[in-house]
Amino acid sequence: MIRAVLSGDLPRSRLLSFLLIAIFVSLALAPFLFPGTRSLDVAARVCVFILLVASYDLLLGYTGIVSFAHTMFFGIGGYGIGIAMARMDPTWSAIAVGTAAAILVSLALSFVIGLFSLRVKAIFFAMITLAVASFFAILASQLSDFTGGEDGITFKVPEALRVRVTTYYVVFGSSLALFLALLRVVNSPFGRVLLAIRENDFRTEALGYRTVVYRTIANCLGAVVATLAGALYALWLRYTGPNTTLDFSIMIDILLMVVIGGMGTMYGAVIGATLFVVAQNYLQEAMKLVSGATKGIPLLPELFHPDRWLLWLGVLFVISVYYFPTGIVGYLRRR
Repeated sequence: MIRAVLSGDLPRSRLLSFLLIAIFVSLALAPFLFPGTRSLDVAARVCVFILLVASYDLLLGYTGIVSFAHTMFFGIGGYGIGIAMARMDPTWSAIAVGTAAAILVSLALSFVIGLFSLRVKAIFFAMITLAVASFFAILASQLSDFTGGEDGITFKVPEALRVRVTTYYVVFGSSLALFLALLRVVNSPFGRVLLAIRENDFRTEALGYRTVVYRTIANCLGAVVATLAGALYALWLRYTGPNTTLDFSIMIDILLMVVIGGMGTMYGAVIGATLFVVAQNYLQEAMKLVSGATKGIPLLPELFHPDRWLLWLGVLFVISVYYFPTGIVGYLRRR
């Protein structure tokens, strides 16, 4: 049963299995294990970013595509929900219309980008996606009558989603289902072709596979899942704006999560996203405790001052890359 649910892709490590089970149980029971608005918010963010990072790993880790436009699709999902809910009645129909419109826009953009850009070398494709994402972020800020500009859009949700626990389980259940779907994709014959393209594009083409077609499909699939992640995030926040979905710092965070967890492993998205989001939200508090406990000791209180949390987040990232060059999941599986 478990093998079927995981598409035959078992963790292959006892410690990794324990970590994945612990994360799953913690997220599944988050409203009861971690009561409080902030804890539930962190759990919802973890769910969304696991899905977002997994969709990006489909491109980077499995296909070898370096794209900087992933936050653009994330933002399209958020704005699709936001615009539909703000201009229509807050109903499930509005959610369906907003999600469908966002998916269509993302499919069209990802298809055009994939079709015309994936024929060029990787670095040029990365620059093209960066330019497109920057243009879309500027457009979202400038079209204030339509997108709310820098202020974004605040909207109401259907009656059933006004209970935070209900909304959380919608986010959790949808993220879990989409993650398992991605796991099925990467372990299918289609996923094996993507791995072959990543390892040697020329040989894969010589075997008769049209690599541009496969890359374009992977680009579209990753964009759609990122769009759905953005829609879930907007529903959770009941707000969407350029700073929550389109900011380039989010793209950097996604890259860090992929590298920390391990590229080319869907489970790496789970580990990387969980560690990074939890560190983002609780590292400052931990440093405040350490700073208070080391008062009277030279340098240490200042070194662990909460304002320096980004420094220590960077240190943690460097350490993880140094000791886990293939990511945490890659290291555990090798053991």
